[in-house]
Amino acid sequence: MYIYNITTNIDESVHDEWLQWMKETHIPAMLSTGKFIYAKMSQVIIEEEMGGTTYSVQYTTDSLETLQDYYKDDADRLRNEALKLFNGKFVAFRTELKVISEQFSMSVKN
Repeated sequence: MYIYNITTNIDESVHDEWLQWMKETHIPAMLSTGKFIYAKMSQVIIEEEMGGTTYSVQYTTDSLETLQDYYKDDADRLRNEALKLFNGKFVAFRTELKVISEQFSMSVKN
């Protein structure tokens, strides 16, 4: 398994609109490409000097080949949608991660 991670700092002036767009439009569009199995969105707990709020969205995929297919078939179109709506209001960087192992607790504490 591989994770395609996108970390984004979004300007407060468009924060609420961007967050709604991410949850209702962009993440579903990413999943609808058929190249990702799962998506998890998290807020990064950090106070940025430049302001704004930072988020990480992690998309799980089965292979590097599938991720390369996403880059070839879908990435430009989906990235351009964000640029059209929020150009100049965010900074993003992308990371590819290889899952080495996953472990789960047998007991959950409240």
